[in-house]
Amino acid sequence: MVNKLSIGVIGIQGAISEHIYSMRNTLKNNNISGNVFIINNKKDIDNIDALLLPGGESTTIIKIMNKSGIYNHILKRINKDDLPIMGTCAGCILLSSKIKDNSENIKPLSAMEMQIKRNAFGRQKESFETNIKIKGFSKPYNAVFIRAPIIEKVWGKCKILSKIDKKIIMVRQNNFLATVFHPELTEDTSIHKYFLDMI
Repeated sequence: MVNKLSIGVIGIQGAISEHIYSMRNTLKNNNISGNVFIINNKKDIDNIDALLLPGGESTTIIKIMNKSGIYNHILKRINKDDLPIMGTCAGCILLSSKIKDNSENIKPLSAMEMQIKRNAFGRQKESFETNIKIKGFSKPYNAVFIRAPIIEKVWGKCKILSKIDKKIIMVRQNNFLATVFHPELTEDTSIHKYFLDMI
Protein backbone atom coordinates (compact mmCIF):
# COMPACT_ATOMS: atom_id res chain seq x y z
CA MET A 1 0.00 0.00 0.00
CA VAL A 2 1.19 3.53 -0.84
CA ASN A 3 1.89 6.03 1.95
CA LYS A 4 -1.00 8.47 1.36
CA LEU A 5 -3.96 7.20 -0.61
CA SER A 6 -6.04 9.21 -3.05
CA ILE A 7 -9.39 7.49 -3.62
CA GLY A 8 -11.96 8.69 -6.13
CA VAL A 9 -15.71 8.06 -6.19
CA ILE A 10 -17.47 8.44 -9.54
CA GLY A 11 -19.89 11.32 -8.96
CA ILE A 12 -22.61 10.59 -11.51
CA GLN A 13 -25.36 8.76 -9.65
CA GLY A 14 -26.11 6.55 -6.69
CA ALA A 15 -24.91 6.48 -3.07
CA ILE A 16 -21.93 8.76 -3.70
CA SER A 17 -21.85 10.56 -0.34
CA GLU A 18 -22.39 7.24 1.47
CA HIS A 19 -19.33 5.72 -0.22
CA ILE A 20 -17.27 8.78 0.68
CA TYR A 21 -18.45 8.58 4.30
CA SER A 22 -17.73 4.83 4.53
CA MET A 23 -14.29 5.10 2.98
CA ARG A 24 -13.29 8.10 5.11
CA ASN A 25 -14.39 6.18 8.21
CA THR A 26 -12.42 3.16 7.06
CA LEU A 27 -9.27 5.24 6.60
CA LYS A 28 -9.73 6.92 9.97
CA ASN A 29 -10.52 3.73 11.90
CA ASN A 30 -7.44 2.02 10.50
CA ASN A 31 -5.07 4.99 10.88
CA ILE A 32 -4.49 5.16 7.13
CA SER A 33 -3.58 8.51 5.61
CA GLY A 34 -5.64 9.38 2.56
CA ASN A 35 -8.15 11.57 0.76
CA VAL A 36 -11.54 10.59 -0.69
CA PHE A 37 -13.19 12.83 -3.26
CA ILE A 38 -15.79 12.91 -6.04
CA ILE A 39 -14.64 12.30 -9.62
CA ASN A 40 -16.40 14.56 -12.13
CA ASN A 41 -13.51 15.18 -14.52
CA LYS A 42 -11.63 12.69 -16.68
CA LYS A 43 -8.29 14.21 -15.65
CA ASP A 44 -8.95 13.26 -12.03
CA ILE A 45 -8.68 9.58 -13.03
CA ASP A 46 -4.95 10.07 -13.67
CA ASN A 47 -4.31 11.23 -10.10
CA ILE A 48 -5.95 8.54 -7.97
CA ASP A 49 -4.70 5.32 -6.40
CA ALA A 50 -8.11 3.60 -6.35
CA LEU A 51 -11.64 4.09 -7.62
CA LEU A 52 -15.17 3.38 -6.35
CA LEU A 53 -18.05 2.86 -8.79
CA PRO A 54 -21.34 3.39 -6.88
CA GLY A 55 -24.78 2.00 -7.67
CA GLY A 56 -27.43 3.75 -9.73
CA GLU A 57 -28.77 3.24 -13.25
CA SER A 58 -26.02 1.52 -15.25
CA THR A 59 -27.23 2.81 -18.65
CA THR A 60 -27.20 6.43 -17.46
CA ILE A 61 -23.82 6.08 -15.76
CA ILE A 62 -22.19 4.59 -18.88
CA LYS A 63 -23.62 7.31 -21.14
CA ILE A 64 -22.36 10.13 -18.93
CA MET A 65 -18.98 8.43 -18.42
CA ASN A 66 -18.59 8.16 -22.19
CA LYS A 67 -19.70 11.72 -22.88
CA SER A 68 -17.31 13.14 -20.27
CA GLY A 69 -14.35 11.01 -21.35
CA ILE A 70 -14.17 9.38 -17.90
CA TYR A 71 -14.90 5.96 -19.41
CA ASN A 72 -11.84 5.99 -21.69
CA HIS A 73 -9.56 7.29 -18.93
CA ILE A 74 -10.67 4.46 -16.63
CA LEU A 75 -10.17 1.97 -19.47
CA LYS A 76 -6.60 3.20 -20.01
CA ARG A 77 -5.78 2.67 -16.32
CA ILE A 78 -7.40 -0.79 -16.41
CA ASN A 79 -5.29 -1.71 -19.43
CA LYS A 80 -2.16 -0.55 -17.58
CA ASP A 81 -3.28 -2.64 -14.57
CA ASP A 82 -2.58 0.15 -12.11
CA LEU A 83 -6.03 1.15 -10.81
CA PRO A 84 -7.79 -0.93 -8.12
CA ILE A 85 -11.57 -0.58 -8.54
CA MET A 86 -14.52 -1.52 -6.35
CA GLY A 87 -17.94 -1.59 -7.99
CA THR A 88 -21.23 -1.95 -6.11
CA CYS A 89 -24.58 -2.83 -7.73
CA ALA A 90 -24.49 -0.80 -10.99
CA GLY A 91 -20.73 -0.47 -10.47
CA CYS A 92 -20.56 -4.26 -10.48
CA ILE A 93 -22.37 -4.26 -13.85
CA LEU A 94 -19.84 -1.75 -15.25
CA LEU A 95 -16.90 -3.99 -14.26
CA SER A 96 -18.35 -7.06 -16.01
CA SER A 97 -17.44 -8.52 -19.40
CA LYS A 98 -20.95 -9.63 -20.41
CA ILE A 99 -24.44 -8.36 -19.58
CA LYS A 100 -27.36 -10.78 -20.02
CA ASP A 101 -30.20 -9.43 -22.19
CA ASN A 102 -28.24 -6.28 -23.01
CA SER A 103 -30.99 -4.65 -25.11
CA GLU A 104 -29.64 -1.15 -24.45
CA ASN A 105 -26.18 -2.15 -25.74
CA ILE A 106 -24.38 -1.08 -22.58
CA LYS A 107 -20.64 -1.33 -23.11
CA PRO A 108 -19.12 -2.44 -19.78
CA LEU A 109 -15.46 -1.90 -18.87
CA SER A 110 -14.73 -5.66 -19.18
CA ALA A 111 -12.36 -5.52 -16.21
CA MET A 112 -13.65 -8.76 -14.69
CA GLU A 113 -14.37 -12.14 -16.25
CA MET A 114 -18.02 -12.41 -15.28
CA GLN A 115 -21.52 -12.27 -16.73
CA ILE A 116 -24.19 -10.11 -15.07
CA LYS A 117 -27.97 -10.15 -15.11
CA ARG A 118 -29.52 -6.80 -14.15
CA ASN A 119 -32.37 -6.39 -11.62
CA ALA A 120 -32.25 -10.13 -10.96
CA PHE A 121 -33.42 -9.82 -7.35
CA GLY A 122 -36.52 -7.84 -8.37
CA ARG A 123 -37.64 -4.23 -8.34
CA GLN A 124 -37.35 -1.58 -5.61
CA LYS A 125 -40.12 -3.09 -3.49
CA GLU A 126 -38.24 -6.40 -3.33
CA SER A 127 -35.25 -4.76 -1.61
CA PHE A 128 -34.02 -6.64 1.44
CA GLU A 129 -31.23 -7.14 3.98
CA THR A 130 -29.67 -10.43 5.00
CA ASN A 131 -26.56 -11.81 6.68
CA ILE A 132 -24.09 -13.38 4.27
CA LYS A 133 -20.84 -15.29 4.59
CA ILE A 134 -17.82 -13.87 2.77
CA LYS A 135 -14.71 -15.91 2.10
CA GLY A 136 -11.90 -14.75 4.39
CA PHE A 137 -14.20 -12.76 6.70
CA SER A 138 -14.37 -13.89 10.31
CA LYS A 139 -18.04 -13.01 10.88
CA PRO A 140 -21.28 -12.67 8.87
CA TYR A 141 -21.88 -9.45 6.96
CA ASN A 142 -25.27 -7.70 6.85
CA ALA A 143 -25.79 -7.00 3.14
CA VAL A 144 -28.33 -4.54 1.67
CA PHE A 145 -29.86 -5.47 -1.69
CA ILE A 146 -31.67 -2.79 -3.76
CA ARG A 147 -32.73 -3.71 -7.31
CA ALA A 148 -29.64 -5.88 -7.26
CA PRO A 149 -28.17 -7.72 -10.24
CA ILE A 150 -26.71 -11.20 -9.91
CA ILE A 151 -23.41 -12.51 -11.20
CA GLU A 152 -24.57 -15.43 -13.35
CA LYS A 153 -21.14 -16.94 -13.97
CA VAL A 154 -17.42 -16.27 -13.65
CA TRP A 155 -14.41 -17.65 -15.45
CA GLY A 156 -10.66 -17.22 -15.73
CA LYS A 157 -9.14 -15.32 -12.81
CA CYS A 158 -12.44 -14.09 -11.34
CA LYS A 159 -12.97 -15.69 -7.93
CA ILE A 160 -16.24 -16.06 -6.00
CA LEU A 161 -16.23 -14.57 -2.49
CA SER A 162 -19.89 -14.90 -1.56
CA LYS A 163 -23.19 -16.48 -2.62
CA ILE A 164 -26.83 -16.53 -1.57
CA ASP A 165 -28.01 -20.05 -2.24
CA LYS A 166 -26.49 -20.59 -5.70
CA LYS A 167 -26.51 -16.91 -6.67
CA ILE A 168 -23.09 -15.24 -6.86
CA ILE A 169 -23.12 -11.86 -5.12
CA MET A 170 -19.46 -10.89 -4.54
CA VAL A 171 -16.31 -11.55 -6.58
CA ARG A 172 -12.70 -10.52 -6.86
CA GLN A 173 -10.27 -10.54 -9.77
CA ASN A 174 -6.76 -9.29 -9.08
CA ASN A 175 -7.24 -5.68 -7.87
CA PHE A 176 -10.92 -5.46 -8.86
CA LEU A 177 -13.74 -6.09 -6.37
CA ALA A 178 -17.46 -6.29 -7.18
CA THR A 179 -20.57 -6.68 -5.04
CA VAL A 180 -24.20 -6.77 -6.20
CA PHE A 181 -25.23 -5.32 -2.83
CA HIS A 182 -24.52 -1.95 -1.17
CA PRO A 183 -21.76 -2.05 1.51
CA GLU A 184 -21.85 1.74 1.71
CA LEU A 185 -25.37 1.61 3.24
CA THR A 186 -24.26 -0.07 6.48
CA GLU A 187 -22.03 0.99 9.36
CA ASP A 188 -19.86 -2.10 8.78
CA THR A 189 -16.76 -0.94 6.90
CA SER A 190 -15.12 -4.36 6.60
CA ILE A 191 -15.64 -4.57 2.82
CA HIS A 192 -14.16 -1.11 2.30
CA LYS A 193 -11.22 -2.21 4.47
CA TYR A 194 -10.88 -5.38 2.38
CA PHE A 195 -10.67 -3.16 -0.70
CA LEU A 196 -8.06 -0.90 0.90
CA ASP A 197 -5.91 -3.97 1.53
CA MET A 198 -6.00 -4.64 -2.23
CA ILE A 199 -4.38 -1.30 -3.09
